[in-house]
Amino acid sequence: MKNNIQTLLLIALSLLSGCAGGGQVTADDVISAFKDAGLEAEDIRPMTKDDYGLAPYVCEGTRFFIPSLGQDKGGRLYVCDNDKDRDLLTDFYTEAGRTSAIFFSWVFTKGNIVVQINGDLPEDTARQYESAIP
Repeated sequence: MKNNIQTLLLIALSLLSGCAGGGQVTADDVISAFKDAGLEAEDIRPMTKDDYGLAPYVCEGTRFFIPSLGQDKGGRLYVCDNDKDRDLLTDFYTEAGRTSAIFFSWVFTKGNIVVQINGDLPEDTARQYESAIP
Protein backbone atom coordinates (compact mmCIF):
# COMPACT_ATOMS: atom_id res chain seq x y z
CA MET A 1 0.00 0.00 0.00
CA LYS A 2 2.80 2.40 0.96
CA ASN A 3 4.59 1.73 -2.35
CA ASN A 4 1.39 2.41 -4.30
CA ILE A 5 0.94 5.78 -2.58
CA GLN A 6 4.59 6.68 -3.20
CA THR A 7 4.25 5.69 -6.85
CA LEU A 8 1.09 7.78 -7.25
CA LEU A 9 2.76 10.77 -5.60
CA LEU A 10 5.79 10.42 -7.85
CA ILE A 11 3.58 10.31 -10.95
CA ALA A 12 1.57 13.33 -9.77
CA LEU A 13 4.73 15.34 -9.07
CA SER A 14 6.14 14.41 -12.47
CA LEU A 15 2.98 15.58 -14.21
CA LEU A 16 2.87 18.81 -12.24
CA SER A 17 6.53 19.61 -12.85
CA GLY A 18 6.03 18.93 -16.55
CA CYS A 19 3.19 21.43 -16.68
CA ALA A 20 4.99 24.07 -14.67
CA GLY A 21 8.40 23.68 -16.25
CA GLY A 22 7.31 23.15 -19.83
CA GLY A 23 7.98 26.76 -20.73
CA GLN A 24 6.51 28.63 -23.64
CA VAL A 25 5.82 27.11 -27.01
CA THR A 26 8.58 27.90 -29.54
CA ALA A 27 8.45 28.64 -33.25
CA ASP A 28 10.06 25.23 -33.89
CA ASP A 29 7.26 23.59 -31.87
CA VAL A 30 4.61 25.25 -34.01
CA ILE A 31 6.31 24.54 -37.35
CA SER A 32 6.78 20.90 -36.33
CA ALA A 33 3.11 20.69 -35.35
CA PHE A 34 2.08 22.11 -38.73
CA LYS A 35 4.21 19.58 -40.58
CA ASP A 36 3.06 16.72 -38.34
CA ALA A 37 -0.52 17.66 -39.28
CA GLY A 38 0.41 17.43 -42.98
CA LEU A 39 0.29 21.21 -43.48
CA GLU A 40 2.65 23.25 -45.63
CA ALA A 41 5.30 25.33 -43.90
CA GLU A 42 8.34 25.80 -46.14
CA ASP A 43 11.34 28.11 -46.47
CA ILE A 44 11.20 28.96 -42.79
CA ARG A 45 13.33 31.89 -41.68
CA PRO A 46 13.53 34.47 -38.92
CA MET A 47 11.73 37.69 -39.77
CA THR A 48 13.59 40.93 -40.33
CA LYS A 49 12.17 44.36 -39.58
CA ASP A 50 11.18 44.59 -43.25
CA ASP A 51 9.02 41.46 -42.89
CA TYR A 52 6.93 43.20 -40.24
CA GLY A 53 5.77 45.87 -42.68
CA LEU A 54 3.23 48.07 -40.89
CA ALA A 55 2.74 45.54 -38.08
CA PRO A 56 4.09 46.38 -34.62
CA TYR A 57 7.74 45.37 -34.36
CA VAL A 58 7.21 43.18 -31.30
CA CYS A 59 7.62 39.48 -30.50
CA GLU A 60 10.01 37.12 -32.24
CA GLY A 61 8.79 36.56 -35.78
CA THR A 62 9.27 33.61 -38.10
CA ARG A 63 8.23 33.67 -41.75
CA PHE A 64 6.99 30.55 -43.51
CA PHE A 65 5.62 29.94 -46.97
CA ILE A 66 2.72 27.87 -48.28
CA PRO A 67 3.77 26.89 -51.82
CA SER A 68 0.24 25.91 -52.92
CA LEU A 69 -0.80 29.56 -52.49
CA GLY A 70 1.82 30.78 -54.94
CA GLN A 71 5.17 32.46 -54.76
CA ASP A 72 5.92 34.54 -51.66
CA LYS A 73 2.60 33.68 -49.96
CA GLY A 74 2.31 32.07 -46.57
CA GLY A 75 2.28 33.25 -43.03
CA ARG A 76 3.99 34.74 -40.05
CA LEU A 77 4.44 33.10 -36.71
CA TYR A 78 5.13 35.19 -33.63
CA VAL A 79 6.38 33.99 -30.27
CA CYS A 80 5.54 36.63 -27.68
CA ASP A 81 7.04 37.13 -24.23
CA ASN A 82 3.98 38.89 -22.88
CA ASP A 83 0.23 39.22 -23.40
CA LYS A 84 0.41 42.91 -24.25
CA ASP A 85 2.60 42.37 -27.32
CA ARG A 86 0.63 39.26 -28.33
CA ASP A 87 -2.62 41.20 -28.18
CA LEU A 88 -1.09 44.15 -30.04
CA LEU A 89 -0.21 41.92 -33.00
CA THR A 90 -3.53 40.07 -32.93
CA ASP A 91 -5.47 43.35 -32.88
CA PHE A 92 -3.34 44.84 -35.67
CA TYR A 93 -3.98 42.00 -38.11
CA THR A 94 -7.63 41.61 -37.13
CA GLU A 95 -8.37 45.32 -37.50
CA ALA A 96 -6.49 45.55 -40.81
CA GLY A 97 -8.79 42.87 -42.23
CA ARG A 98 -11.86 44.70 -40.93
CA THR A 99 -10.68 47.97 -42.46
CA SER A 100 -10.36 46.52 -45.94
CA ALA A 101 -10.89 43.09 -47.47
CA ILE A 102 -7.61 43.50 -49.31
CA PHE A 103 -5.84 43.27 -45.93
CA PHE A 104 -7.80 40.25 -44.68
CA SER A 105 -5.73 37.44 -43.23
CA TRP A 106 -6.33 34.53 -40.90
CA VAL A 107 -5.18 35.34 -37.37
CA PHE A 108 -4.94 32.70 -34.68
CA THR A 109 -3.76 33.18 -31.11
CA LYS A 110 -3.00 30.47 -28.61
CA GLY A 111 -1.00 31.02 -25.43
CA ASN A 112 2.12 32.97 -26.35
CA ILE A 113 1.71 32.32 -30.10
CA VAL A 114 0.20 34.45 -32.87
CA VAL A 115 -0.11 32.96 -36.36
CA GLN A 116 -1.08 35.20 -39.27
CA ILE A 117 -1.74 33.49 -42.62
CA ASN A 118 -2.54 34.88 -46.06
CA GLY A 119 -6.29 35.36 -46.46
CA ASP A 120 -6.27 33.53 -49.82
CA LEU A 121 -5.99 30.24 -47.92
CA PRO A 122 -9.38 28.49 -47.84
CA GLU A 123 -11.04 28.66 -44.44
CA ASP A 124 -11.10 24.91 -43.87
CA THR A 125 -7.35 24.71 -44.44
CA ALA A 126 -6.73 27.78 -42.30
CA ARG A 127 -8.67 26.13 -39.47
CA GLN A 128 -6.37 23.10 -39.74
CA TYR A 129 -3.42 25.40 -39.04
CA GLU A 130 -5.31 26.84 -36.09
CA SER A 131 -6.02 23.36 -34.72
CA ALA A 132 -2.38 22.32 -35.08
CA ILE A 133 -0.96 25.11 -32.88
CA PRO A 134 0.37 23.35 -29.77
